[in-house]
Amino acid sequence: MGKRKEESVSKSGGHKRLRQEDADKYDDEPNEAEHSHLASGSNSCSQLTSGEVGIIESIQLKNFMCHSMLGPFQFGSNVNFVVGNNGSGKSAVLTALIVGLGGKATTTNRGSSLKVFVKDGESSADVSITLRNQGRDAFKPDVYGDSIVVSQRINADGSRSYKLKSKSGTSVSCKKEELVAILDHFNIQVDNPVSVLTQEMSKHFLQSKNEGDKYKFFMKATQLEQMKDDYSYIMKTKENTSLQIEQGVERLRELKQHYVEKKERYRTIGFVNEMRNYLEELKNKMAWAVVSEAEKEIKPIQESISLEEGCTDKYVQKLNEWQVKVNEAEEKYKTIQDQLKKIHEEAQLLQPQCVSLKSELQARRRAYNEAEVLYNRFRTELRRLEKDDIQLRKRIEELKNSAEQISDPEKLERQRKITQLKEQLKVFSDQETVIGQQLQQFQQAIYEYREEHSTFKREELEVKQALDAKQRQLKELHESKTNQLKRFGQHMPALLEAVEEAFRQGRFKEKPVGPLGVYLHLKDAELTLAVEACLKSLLRAFCCDNHNDERTLQALMSRYYSPGTRPQIIVNRFRNEVYNVRCRAVYHPEFPSVLTALEIDNAVVTNCLIDMRGIETVLLIKSSCVARKVMQSNKPPKNCREAFTAEGDQVFERRYYSSENTRPRFLSKDVDVEISLLENEVENKKAQLLTSQQHLHSIENEIRQNEDYLNQHRQHQKELQNKLRRINVEIMDLENVEEHQSVDISTLVDEAQENKNKMETVKGDMQKQKVIMEELKNNLRAAEHKLEEIKDKIHQVEEVAGPVKDELNQVDSEMEKCKRHWQHYEEKQKQHLASINTQKELLASKEKKLKEKIAQAMQIYPERIEVDRTVKSLDTEMNRLREKINSEADRHGNRDEIIKEFYEAKEKYEDAESKVKNLKKFIKLLDKIMTQRYKTYQQFRRCLTLRCILYFDFLLHQRGYFGKMSFDHKNETLSITVQPGEGGKAALNDMRSLSGGHG
Repeated sequence: MGKRKEESVSKSGGHKRLRQEDADKYDDEPNEAEHSHLASGSNSCSQLTSGEVGIIESIQLKNFMCHSMLGPFQFGSNVNFVVGNNGSGKSAVLTALIVGLGGKATTTNRGSSLKVFVKDGESSADVSITLRNQGRDAFKPDVYGDSIVVSQRINADGSRSYKLKSKSGTSVSCKKEELVAILDHFNIQVDNPVSVLTQEMSKHFLQSKNEGDKYKFFMKATQLEQMKDDYSYIMKTKENTSLQIEQGVERLRELKQHYVEKKERYRTIGFVNEMRNYLEELKNKMAWAVVSEAEKEIKPIQESISLEEGCTDKYVQKLNEWQVKVNEAEEKYKTIQDQLKKIHEEAQLLQPQCVSLKSELQARRRAYNEAEVLYNRFRTELRRLEKDDIQLRKRIEELKNSAEQISDPEKLERQRKITQLKEQLKVFSDQETVIGQQLQQFQQAIYEYREEHSTFKREELEVKQALDAKQRQLKELHESKTNQLKRFGQHMPALLEAVEEAFRQGRFKEKPVGPLGVYLHLKDAELTLAVEACLKSLLRAFCCDNHNDERTLQALMSRYYSPGTRPQIIVNRFRNEVYNVRCRAVYHPEFPSVLTALEIDNAVVTNCLIDMRGIETVLLIKSSCVARKVMQSNKPPKNCREAFTAEGDQVFERRYYSSENTRPRFLSKDVDVEISLLENEVENKKAQLLTSQQHLHSIENEIRQNEDYLNQHRQHQKELQNKLRRINVEIMDLENVEEHQSVDISTLVDEAQENKNKMETVKGDMQKQKVIMEELKNNLRAAEHKLEEIKDKIHQVEEVAGPVKDELNQVDSEMEKCKRHWQHYEEKQKQHLASINTQKELLASKEKKLKEKIAQAMQIYPERIEVDRTVKSLDTEMNRLREKINSEADRHGNRDEIIKEFYEAKEKYEDAESKVKNLKKFIKLLDKIMTQRYKTYQQFRRCLTLRCILYFDFLLHQRGYFGKMSFDHKNETLSITVQPGEGGKAALNDMRSLSGGHG
């Protein structure tokens, strides 16, 4: 049968029927695997086929049946024959394959329990099977690799445990479900006789006279038996559903009768009308009694308002005093700020000079290196010429001392030609050498330019990203000048308005508090960045009293924020008192904690930050050196988990993390200073980006120009190489003449003189180049000196800015202190005025309610009734009267209950009727589907039958036999008759003739 489509391991167990072998019990906990390193010979003569899966590569047995150690046997990819004497382990290998891959003991026909496979005297037996796992159909190749090792331990009590390993020996799983998934993936069916045919099963099949057994064998081997069982299971489920429908119809009749009874009672309800007239009169009196009591409540409120309005002047006086102090502090702050701004501007003016000097320094260094290369080239050329001069002089001396000279004109002409060609060869060779050196220089220059280009490209990208971030931050700061809430995001004001509107509509049980950063005020402005580094996203978070309020707030946030960007929501029961954290808080004589460094306007915010961040255990230390000493040199203070520095760095007992931010974003008070500093940084980044882009453009031009030069010199080099090859060929032809070639001394003398002239020329060029190189070196040193001077100036300006910043921070602290006092009295005044307004609002509300009550009373009874009874006494009498009315109504039945029972009965009847109709439709559709499925099943069974008959006839024809295979699906029988060939001498109904002999 063909391989089935595999499914994922996680799904295969949930939607398939249980395999028969799943009924076996085994231990979930794996035993310790025993690894064997015994070598064994291969019984396979076939080659490994790459890309196959599910092939059994090897098997090894230990204490299995009667064998202490058997294997490992290595199998090939195709047909394997296991041969040996009786008792050598052939059957044990096949039995171990069935049991090792999860088969039951009864499947092997060797016993009814697994414990019979454990060797006598041993406590357990081990079976290890290796399956190939290669190719595109491999099972989890990233986990198991090229092979899967299935190890099974069978204990003496009949239990067994599995261990699935990868090719490297790593244990992957101990569950049988994983083994079942692997076997399904590889289409290995150990209980199917077509896949694994035991000796007993083959004998039984060949020798069995029962045609029903043969038919069952056919059904099981083709998996038609499982399809038939599935069909029977569905039909049984259908019968149960039909029975439920019949019961539902009976129940429906009962519900309909009950519904008719309730409907009849509903129609016969009578209404009780006695005593209602008197109840209406009491209601009229009650309405006007409520009006009288409301009028009495208004008078004390009017008196309280008059008294409070007389105490307003003292708050105005205090506010004016502190406003003067705030103005003085702001003026001083602005003066120092202008001074600091000038210092920053001076530092920024030096930055472009520094960048320019760096570029100039690089250019001069490049020019000096090029001059040095040229000087070295001249020096190398001079040495070569000096060597040639020595050789020429030596050759001339040898020729002068020779006994005779050949003066044959033909030889002299040939020698002259050779000398001339050698001179050309030397010239071209020198040119080729120079061009080769120039090619190296151009390639080196291109490489250096490209390295420099990639470096500047990365810097340009970093500058662009930083510029975009600072421009966004600058935009938020400008918007926050008109609305401070916009520092927490451009949508924050709209979100808070939506929250306020929802709270007025009663959609929140408690109004959410947030963003939390709005309620925080720092006592020391120098610690602003430290606090922001500690709290991070909590500054934009909201706090809700309960989960219903959280869901409502999430719905509001979804209007303004996309998923993943909305502020955090913290659910914490609101309390008006701050937690008592004395036992777990950190205390230090010099440094504050985050809790003590903040003034928090809302107890809910304080409790939330204690719960979420533990602000009572975090110290704030301005100096990073001191922070390291406090946290790391000695044991940290009691209850201290971490500390933050003024630069935003985070310090633990054994770790230190630097902050990515350089200035605060949410909690700083002076927005104008932040905007000014940020604008300067944006301008600097723009100038830096422009300089970087210009430099990149210059480098790109240099690269293109050098590449053009490189291509031109390569072409010239090829031409010279061709000329050199041609001249060498000519020289070889002339030198190969058999006659002795004489040498012209005068030619050599001329060549020596020419070589000497070249030496003088090269010496002159070398001296000139040395002068140029010294000049470039002096220029390089001058550029380096200028760059160092600019860096020193920048450093000096930064040192001057330090004390000014400290003074600015001190003045800022004083200004904040004055503002807090002013805000304190402003808040008091606001509270005072709010109290007056509240009382006025209460008075207006009472008067409004009074008008509403008068209007309601007039609607109930238009003419005013003077009532001398209280509302309570009237209410008591009305309740007593209602009880009498209800008691009378009980005699006839409660109207509301009757109506409720009627609608409940109606709803139950209609619901049951709908369910019965749906089930009937389902049964009808199931009948149609199962009829079609059964036809398909019969057609599939017929196809398999024809296929088996065809293969059977083909097999008999190959062996020269005659026979017949007959299926009777109605009686579930299979008859097989076989007649050997040779003229039909004997007709046999015995299939043992197919097996090659008698069992």
